[in-house]
Amino acid sequence: MTTKRVPFTGGEKESLQVSLDRHRDAVLWKLDGLDDAQVRRPMTPSGTSLLGLVKHLASVEYGWFCTTFGRESEPLWFDPFKGEDIVVAEGESTADIVAFYGRARAAADRAVAELDLDTLGTSWSGNTVSMRWVLIHMLEDTVRHAGHMDILRELIDGATGDHPPA
Repeated sequence: MTTKRVPFTGGEKESLQVSLDRHRDAVLWKLDGLDDAQVRRPMTPSGTSLLGLVKHLASVEYGWFCTTFGRESEPLWFDPFKGEDIVVAEGESTADIVAFYGRARAAADRAVAELDLDTLGTSWSGNTVSMRWVLIHMLEDTVRHAGHMDILRELIDGATGDHPPA
């Protein structure tokens, strides 16, 4: 996995997109080398696991980038408003959740490519938001959860680092 770099003189959309991709890649990197039991192991009293965070991030990518802008989205088999997006159910495999995240990222990337930063949509809460706001919000959410994953991964096997080595 090659670590992406935000261009020093890039445009706003490109810079936001590359920054989001850097942290999306770090999220997946946190799973590397772990077995199924390790990635789904609850590591906090609330039940947070590495794989649960990936599932959550996939659902919010679909929600913010697709649903907000009236774009096609994969039907969810769980209810994110009941916290089911952070819980990995017995029948959900690591491969299935990682593939779900990949499809969500691809759908979000299409929305970013096809819409201007000033395009407006309606969020799940009824607020009018721009694509710019959604990109910033998803960058914040992804970075926050990648940080959680840094800590969980260190607790599992001692591995540290915020991005794969160059």
